[in-house]
Amino acid sequence: MYRRVVQSPIGPLALTGTEQALTGIAFGGGDGGGDSAPVLEQAARELEEYFAGIRRTFRVPLAPEGTDFQKRVWEALREIPYGTAVSYGTVAARLGKPGAAVAVGQANSKNPIPVIIPCHRVIGAGGKLVGYTGGLWIKKALLSIEGCQ
Repeated sequence: MYRRVVQSPIGPLALTGTEQALTGIAFGGGDGGGDSAPVLEQAARELEEYFAGIRRTFRVPLAPEGTDFQKRVWEALREIPYGTAVSYGTVAARLGKPGAAVAVGQANSKNPIPVIIPCHRVIGAGGKLVGYTGGLWIKKALLSIEGCQ
């Protein structure tokens, strides 16, 4: 397992991964660096471009660990276009489970690769900002970077 801490406008981010894929992003950065790998360097570059307003989609290979349902939710999140916010109910409906908004919210909260798997683009009914692992201020900042109102 490899680890690299990068600085960002939302604070330090600890990137973790294997030689093949990014497996996690943690807010706060933790206790510094570690051994890096090319995939982490790619993730760091892409995040820097994202925060600079240059990048709208990520290409770094991902390998999030979770249940089959969580992985389906996270894949659905990756299909939400940059600059767009949708409700938990909308994501549930797209998965063919219209009554599963709460389950989608729970899967969102377990997202191991925030920012790149854009769980910040999911909001509550009526446009309300609710819950975010890094804190609502980070969710607001990410939506602002993308021009979401």
